[in-house]
Amino acid sequence: MNRRHVLAGAAGLTFAASHAVAAEPSAKSAGFHFPLETARHTRTFMQWPTSVKTYGDRKALEDVQGSIADIANAIQRFEPVVMMASPHEITYAKPLFEKNVTFWPFATQDLWCRDAGPSFVIDGKGGLAVSELNFNGWGNKQPHADDAKLARLCAEKLGLQVFDSGVVGEGGGIETDGEGTLMAHASCWVNPNRNKGSAEEVGKLLLDSMGAEKIIWAPGVIGADITDYHIDALARFVKPGQVVIQLPDAPMDSDPWSVAAYVTYDILKKATDANGRKLDIVVIPDPVDIRSREADFVSSYVNYYVCNGAVISAQFGDDKADARAAEILKQLYPDREIVSLDIDPIGESGGGINCATQQPAV
Repeated sequence: MNRRHVLAGAAGLTFAASHAVAAEPSAKSAGFHFPLETARHTRTFMQWPTSVKTYGDRKALEDVQGSIADIANAIQRFEPVVMMASPHEITYAKPLFEKNVTFWPFATQDLWCRDAGPSFVIDGKGGLAVSELNFNGWGNKQPHADDAKLARLCAEKLGLQVFDSGVVGEGGGIETDGEGTLMAHASCWVNPNRNKGSAEEVGKLLLDSMGAEKIIWAPGVIGADITDYHIDALARFVKPGQVVIQLPDAPMDSDPWSVAAYVTYDILKKATDANGRKLDIVVIPDPVDIRSREADFVSSYVNYYVCNGAVISAQFGDDKADARAAEILKQLYPDREIVSLDIDPIGESGGGINCATQQPAV
């Protein structure tokens, strides 16, 4: 990663257009919203990575594929998993997976189903649809011709309506409490590589897309990683009114990530949600003594995935920090099993478990 400047603010910025605003209806106008991840799922969707070019060599790709298999096999104990994979890859991949993992023959390039896959919205009456986020490879930073088709292919296979409110971005860049509140880093939305307009204008599209009433914006970091700092690597809604955030002991001026994390923390401490509540904020400490020595390694405990009956999370080899993170997650999700996995190849690729998953609610 080329770590550059921290965005100083979001409001008032204007940019060139990257996607035309679609006509109504949006998910919101049709009465749909994106639920909290704790809502019961029908299944989990994932993507099988296939691009050697993206990972540099076959060995690196196979390491990442192994981690994807580990995640899917952990989740399938609790709910079915659909693995989207290029048809010619299925024969090779299938023996790596347990019986509750099935394959859909859709061409894929990378693993980031949270970003490229379908964002499922519900209407509270049993209705399910897909809200199109128009994935463009994190601002055209990476080839994505196949992955960009996956949301609509899934919708077509499931017979679901697709809502396109005109916003461009990724599911990992937005967090929802399921009751009208979103939080996001402006760096990956109010950004010329994805959307035009001010934070207010882009926020309106996001609210329409997610069926929400209020966005809590924090600046984030532009240009330091491929995502422009997705919020789901830093802070998550546990339930309405409660957020978990991962922080180092103190911000370091030389590290824009820690500075930006504390800026987000300070904003969340002062914020209220769509229902006027102050947020209860729980802090998970950063790990320090981790296995990986990659400079760009993502060691995010909060990039976990909540499935039916479990929280699938990461551990990084810092025994004290790993144990503390698992303890906090158990306190936050007392009725779910905490499953901690070594997914270092995915961390070395710039993401985590939540980034690799997507879910439709019942």
